[in-house]
Amino acid sequence: MLDAIRAAREALATEHVIQPRSRGEREAMRVLLATRQGAVHASTAAINQLKALIVSAPDDLRAELRRLSRPARITRCAGLRDRPALSTEHRMTIRALRSTAQRIRHLQAEARELEHELLQLVRQQAAELRKSLGFGPITAAQILVSWSHPGRFRSEAAFASFAGVAPIPASSGLTNKHRLNRGGDRQLNRAMHTITLIRMRLDPSTKAYVARRVSEGKSPRDAQRCLKRNVCRQIFRMLERRNQPDAEGTAQAA
Repeated sequence: MLDAIRAAREALATEHVIQPRSRGEREAMRVLLATRQGAVHASTAAINQLKALIVSAPDDLRAELRRLSRPARITRCAGLRDRPALSTEHRMTIRALRSTAQRIRHLQAEARELEHELLQLVRQQAAELRKSLGFGPITAAQILVSWSHPGRFRSEAAFASFAGVAPIPASSGLTNKHRLNRGGDRQLNRAMHTITLIRMRLDPSTKAYVARRVSEGKSPRDAQRCLKRNVCRQIFRMLERRNQPDAEGTAQAA
């Protein structure tokens, strides 16, 4: 009872009460992301199962499949035909390989279809995200799901803390440093991590930024942490301000 009273008093004293996430299109993206993730995990498990089946397969069958690339191996296994003249072990191994490979192809096709649906929703909700380097349909959808709607976070710093990219002081003695934040929304943090990796590999200005940070004495990991914080700031400003022109136009018309 005392804990509930204290929590209520703290909530009433808060200037910006946290708002629940919206439903509608955001919830549609969330369920698609969760379903696609399940398909990807199941596909990975099936691929590992296929590898194990090949390792324990009869010698001639193993020699036929082991040197192929993964896509070629899945295609070959999915098209294997029954060989009645062979032993029961050989025939049942072919049956297991074919069934597993067909399951992989089905799950991969399902993941691609869900990704296409997510891309359509992202284009409807925030097409400007897709114009920035590093924002694929999955990362953009995850950002929109976590962000939800304008005004949910009281500031850009609050959004950075929620994303787990706000640095945590880790100074000791004469050493002044920060460390990575392991809290926050880990799926959102993963999306920002993916964006920074792509930019560090493809964007000249990002490469120059990381090189400058390293020359200042930061480690490559610390430089990437700083880059995540900058990406978070860019995302927050982009999403929070995208509806402002419409609001100003409505006010002028009134």
